[in-house]
Amino acid sequence: MSIRNLRTLIAVADHGTFSAAAEAVFVTHAAVSQQMKSLEAEWQVQLFDRSRRSSDLTPVGRALVAQAREVVAAYDRMVPMVLGDSGLSGEVTIGAVPTSLTGLMPFSMAMLKRDYPELHVRVVPGETIALVEQVERGALDAAIVTRPSWTRERLDWRELAVEPLELLAARDVEGEDARTLLERYPFIRFSRRAVVGGMIETWLQKQGIEVRDSMELENLDIIFGMVAANLGVSIAPRRCVLPPHDQALRRLSLPEGAPMRHLGLLSRADTVKRRVLDELIRRLDKAIEVGRFDPAAIPPTIG
Repeated sequence: MSIRNLRTLIAVADHGTFSAAAEAVFVTHAAVSQQMKSLEAEWQVQLFDRSRRSSDLTPVGRALVAQAREVVAAYDRMVPMVLGDSGLSGEVTIGAVPTSLTGLMPFSMAMLKRDYPELHVRVVPGETIALVEQVERGALDAAIVTRPSWTRERLDWRELAVEPLELLAARDVEGEDARTLLERYPFIRFSRRAVVGGMIETWLQKQGIEVRDSMELENLDIIFGMVAANLGVSIAPRRCVLPPHDQALRRLSLPEGAPMRHLGLLSRADTVKRRVLDELIRRLDKAIEVGRFDPAAIPPTIG
């Protein structure tokens, strides 16, 4: 038995097919098949139900995958524990929704890299649903996402902030009633492919508000620019950490009962990067406490 074969077995369980697992662990489909046959021969068990075309695990196979995860996690922790760095070096890959990329993420990353210069952080932008899937299959160590309506038992959720949704309008737009402005001006929509976009659409429908869509965008800063140019109004989360230079816009509260965006860090329960994720969370919390990212004024080292 080799750690490589165990990693491949876990990849098959996470991705569902030999082909997808092959891409995840950078081997050929034939190599995956050979490794699985090798494990079955060594353990004298049947890992997959071969009466079906898909790569369904047998009950024994599922039980062995659970044990394989523990073995691989222990193996990955060995060297950091012996060297004493507890995982605070090497690489960590963090996914992030676009609304966190100009304030929260750069602020917390700046503090983390300053305190642990040997740690290489790779940030992967994406929408919540795609990022959750990547965390589930181990392609990301963690992700800052909007809380999804569902999570798997093997995922850990740490809430960071609650961001109320608010109406955005240009400075010279007059009026204080959000409903009136939404019905009067063209609507610049937050992408409905995003969890937040779906929340906005559901709320509009429940309120019976008919908007005149003018454009649908995924990037919050682009939405800000379009609103600032007086091309319409929009609804977006009130960011928990503002960027260094925030757009000068009118921000109006939505009527009582409007949705809130819950922002948090999602990771696998069996992650081997627990220590570095704990340190990241401490800096995310600090960034949210400060509330605005100023590259020239990074807070002192967190003890």
